Amino acid sequence: MGCAGSSQNKGGEEATKKLRKPRAWKHPQPITMTEIRQLRDEFWDTAPHYGGQKEIWDALRAAADADITLAQAIVDSAGVIVASADMTTCYDERGAKYDLPKYVLSEPTNLIKDS
Repeated sequence: MGCAGSSQNKGGEEATKKLRKPRAWKHPQPITMTEIRQLRDEFWDTAPHYGGQKEIWDALRAAADADITLAQAIVDSAGVIVASADMTTCYDERGAKYDLPKYVLSEPTNLIKDS
């Protein structure tokens, strides 16, 4: 017998959480787009070494680079469970956690032009 407040659909609701754009954020010092790209490349090159499945990391990278609608389709089709709607915390179907820094998801408010 289940509790009156329980729901069998709870897991399904979590897995279909709708994505949203990350909130505005500020880098500790003004940064150029070239520097952001370098940080992103370094993150994506090393991320699979910290656990999880390479296929999920690849899907998260594709989603991070896509517009919100395509990103939603990517995470849904890859079976990614989005714990935070801005994609900073995600899980795969086996329970492995994937933490994404804001700099791979959006640009900071103090972005400066490359010289």
